[in-house]
Amino acid sequence: MDTKELLKKVRKIEIKTRRLSDHIFGGEYHSTFKGRGMTFSEVRQYQFGDDVRNIDWNVTARYNEPFIKVFEEERELTMMLMVDISGSEMFGTSQQFKNEVVTEIAATLAFSATQNNDKIGLILFSDKVELYIPPKKGRSHVLRIIRELIEFEPESKQTNLAEALKFMQNVMKKKAIVFVLSDFIADDYHQTMKIVSGKHDVTGIRIYDKREEEIPNLGIVQMEDEETGELMLVNTSSKKVRLNYAKFYHEKVEYYKESFNKSGAGSIDCRVDESYVKKLLGYFKRRG
Repeated sequence: MDTKELLKKVRKIEIKTRRLSDHIFGGEYHSTFKGRGMTFSEVRQYQFGDDVRNIDWNVTARYNEPFIKVFEEERELTMMLMVDISGSEMFGTSQQFKNEVVTEIAATLAFSATQNNDKIGLILFSDKVELYIPPKKGRSHVLRIIRELIEFEPESKQTNLAEALKFMQNVMKKKAIVFVLSDFIADDYHQTMKIVSGKHDVTGIRIYDKREEEIPNLGIVQMEDEETGELMLVNTSSKKVRLNYAKFYHEKVEYYKESFNKSGAGSIDCRVDESYVKKLLGYFKRRG
C-alpha cells in the first residue's frame, strides 16, 4: 500500500470513528471507567470522623500522635488495546473482513480515551507479540495506532493469546483498562487470563463472521487454514464433517466465554454484519 492510499484510509477511519467517540462514546466511556482507583497523595493529622483504617502507623509512631493517609481519585487512566492479527482475522463473507471491523472498534475506543485525556497503548499479536507501542496521549499517537492496524504485516499467522497476555502483564506495572480484540479461536489462556484480570480491567471483544459458525453443504471444496496455510479437500456434504466443525467452533467460543466470565473480565460478541456501536454502548451502559 502506498503512502497516499494509506493516509486516505487512515483519514477515512478517523472521520468515522472520531465522530462516534465525540458524540456517543466519550461520555459513556468516561462514566464507565472514571475513578477506577485511588492513589496516595499525602499524610495529615487525624481529625474526628476520619476512617481509622487510613491511619499511617509509621508516621503516627514517629510523632506520637495520629496521622492518616490521604488518597486522591486517579483521573488519568491507561487503555491498552490488544489486537489479534493472526491469519484468521482476514476472514469475511459480508461487507467487511474481521480485521477491518477490529480496526474501527479499536480506533473508536482510542478516540474515546483521548477525550478523557487518557493514555493509549497497542499490542499486536499472533503467536507472539509482533508490535508494542507504549501508552501515550494525543491525536497523532492515535493516528499512528490506526496506521499500524491498517498496514502492519505479521510474521506469523498463528495465535497465542496467553503469550500476549503475559507480555502485557509484564510491561503494564499499573492497573490498565485492557480491550482484547480477537475471534478467540484459541485455547490454553484461561489461567493467564485469571492472573491478568486480577490486576487489570479486562474486556474481550469477539469479532466473528456468521459463516464461521458452520460449514454449508457445498460438496467437495478446497479449503485453506488461514493460520497454517495448509490446503485440504473437504467433503462439506458429509454431515459428520459439518457437525465436527460446528463442535470445534462452539467449543472455542464456550472456552472464551468461560475464561472471561470466571476471571471476572467483561466480554462482548460482535458479528461483522452487526452494529458494533450498539454492542459497545450496551456494554458501557450495563457497566456504568
